[in-house]
Amino acid sequence: MKPGLQRRIQRYGWDRAAADYQSSWSRQLEPAQRLLLDMADLQAGERVLDVACGTGLVTLPAAEAVGERGHVVATDISDGMLAAAHDAAALSGTDWITFVRAGAEDSAPEYASFDASLCALGLMYVPEPEPAVREMHRALRPGGRSVIAVWGERRNCGWSGIFPVVDERVNTEVCPLFFDLGAGDYLSSILEREGYQDVTCERIQTTLDYAMDEEAVSAAFAGGPVAMAYSRFDETTKAEAHAAYLETIRPYRNGAGYNIPGEFVVVRGVASTTR
Repeated sequence: MKPGLQRRIQRYGWDRAAADYQSSWSRQLEPAQRLLLDMADLQAGERVLDVACGTGLVTLPAAEAVGERGHVVATDISDGMLAAAHDAAALSGTDWITFVRAGAEDSAPEYASFDASLCALGLMYVPEPEPAVREMHRALRPGGRSVIAVWGERRNCGWSGIFPVVDERVNTEVCPLFFDLGAGDYLSSILEREGYQDVTCERIQTTLDYAMDEEAVSAAFAGGPVAMAYSRFDETTKAEAHAAYLETIRPYRNGAGYNIPGEFVVVRGVASTTR
């Protein structure tokens, strides 16, 4: 599938997922987001670029860290995600955030002007991750840092069966590198090729807890990357897909709910002070 078509599918898919994303994933993604923010070590007064910001789960804590003397520019390809993030910022009274609709690989809003650039669990959906990493680098001041979080290896993510379940019913091809970025040192090597220094990587194991079948199904289908494909299913196909997915996570059943293993990879790189 051509990158342009992939981008459009991602945009409209995340528009559909926006309403369910926060409730489905905020608790599950928190360990990766917390580690990303710890590794970013944001300071008061800094300027931050948050790429693929989604509903603002990292944007708002980043804004709190830099305070009113700082500024956060948050970008996302999805109008629905940006609207949710904007509403959350308005509700919190955090008015030192600027929201911009843009893809991760689009030109950075400003070059060499940010102290940190962040991307929390969005790079897996980008058809060509190298340009996105390059733009995150170009946005940094000398000595600035980028921190990127992705899902880990497929074999360590018990929910990964969602992709073949959906692909058996409709051909998506929109996340070709989803688990590749978290395999081995692949993401670290991209940062090194794009000119980052002092590249470090942390890999953490986590558990995705769901209280019941409906909660696990909603997160996987309605609140995530397959939302666009899922919207094309009729009711019979949805029921079949739900049953097939629940069978893939049956080994992780705990009473009425599930404890599904997951893995996150978080990589940090520093822009050269002599660039």
